[in-house]
Amino acid sequence: MPTLVAIYASTSGHTEFVVRALCAKLQTLLPELKIEQIRAERAETKDLERADLLLLASGTWNISGIEGQLNPHMSALFTERAKNVDLQEKPAAIVSLGDDRYHFTARATEHLQHFFREHRGKLLLPPLVIINEPYDQEERIGRWTEKLATSIKALKEWAALLSG
Repeated sequence: MPTLVAIYASTSGHTEFVVRALCAKLQTLLPELKIEQIRAERAETKDLERADLLLLASGTWNISGIEGQLNPHMSALFTERAKNVDLQEKPAAIVSLGDDRYHFTARATEHLQHFFREHRGKLLLPPLVIINEPYDQEERIGRWTEKLATSIKALKEWAALLSG
């Protein structure tokens, strides 16, 4: 059974809300897909490596007066524990959150994309970018999740993952 590992960094609960909503919808669309959700502070390189599909999600932070950074837990995963991971063209998706009160509203998107480029991941579709509170954006999250499910089904590896 193929496994999607969703690694997310959430401190206020916004990113966790989006990931949970997305994974619940994805499970109904692809019941044969095993989905694991792991907080970034608990994630290890092996979690990235063992996944058949990856989902990475982070909010945009303003750390030490610098806008547009990843959540510190996701940043630590990327720069410490998984800094040398080779994703070997692993199919992946990105979710980023931001706040329109800041100049670099959702710059976590760029950092997540950079991580995949540098570590040989293969993005399946454009990122889901949520601006401001996610709680009234469930319909939008659902539409993006449907596109993700379609992208997963279109993978030539999908049939092999299901059979093996």
